[in-house]
Amino acid sequence: MRAIQIVAPRKIAMLDDAPKPEPVEGEVLVRCSHVALCGSNMGQYTGEGLWGDIDFPNPVGWAGHENIGTIVKSRCDDWQEGTLVLAQPHGYFGFAEYIISRPPAIARLPQDSPDPAALVVAQPLATVLRALSLTDDVTGKSCAVVGQGPMGLIFTHILGLMGARMVIATDVLDWRLEWSKRYGANHIIDASKKDVVKAVKELTNDEMIDLVVEAVGYVDSLKTAAYLPKHGGRLYVFGMPHYELQEFPWYHVFRENIQISTCVGPECGAFFQTAADMVLDERASALTEMVTPRMPWDKAPEAFEMYAECAKDSLKLTLEV
Repeated sequence: MRAIQIVAPRKIAMLDDAPKPEPVEGEVLVRCSHVALCGSNMGQYTGEGLWGDIDFPNPVGWAGHENIGTIVKSRCDDWQEGTLVLAQPHGYFGFAEYIISRPPAIARLPQDSPDPAALVVAQPLATVLRALSLTDDVTGKSCAVVGQGPMGLIFTHILGLMGARMVIATDVLDWRLEWSKRYGANHIIDASKKDVVKAVKELTNDEMIDLVVEAVGYVDSLKTAAYLPKHGGRLYVFGMPHYELQEFPWYHVFRENIQISTCVGPECGAFFQTAADMVLDERASALTEMVTPRMPWDKAPEAFEMYAECAKDSLKLTLEV
């Protein structure tokens, strides 16, 4: 079985003889056609932040988790062999030709889909749907999204679809902000050129924001996001923190009665089919445009480096297995 293994910081081994997994009762074996990279993979690739203490080499196939493929063996009721699926691999060993998956983290896809790779965006969409299911209604509210990588762009798009009256997008990369416009941001702020807090004050006439989503996880982005909610507003910390301990303006958050929420984990599987259906119809089909670039399997070392360096238009970078 072909698989990817991160053997040292910024060094990838391409394996051809990795052991193929076998499903047990309640599981399916999926032969993957596509697997996407995620921002959460970058720390394990570079060895930076929290990942500085992990052991290299990483386990084979770890930690890919955005896979498209076909069920080739099923030991799970109602999931037939030959079915095209979006699947989250058990154990996150998704950088591999074959993966094990379990319901509910599987979604049926049309067998005749003209562009299966594009449907991989349904996985990160499912994580956003789960996150927003745990917060209050945003209809008529002001929102801001700090960070416009794939996750931030999905939040920007979905918040608009959910009825937010204003969505402000901010990032340090101007090319990402161009994508923000495509996904419905009412205002964009280039954080490399402007003071984001001052810019938001101007845009809101000092009212500030009802709901702020932090979708990066860096120290500076989280500190910035903490100053954007209005008194009694909400801060959704969605970006993966880069350090166990890091600076945060707790006194400001405390005095302003800002409500903080977080969301991470495999529970997003419960939203897989809904996310896939939204991508397949007009509700969220525009998100497929961010599945770029598409690269062959043997270009994985180049792909990881491009993603780590935020190469232009490298959004939901997807490998063809």
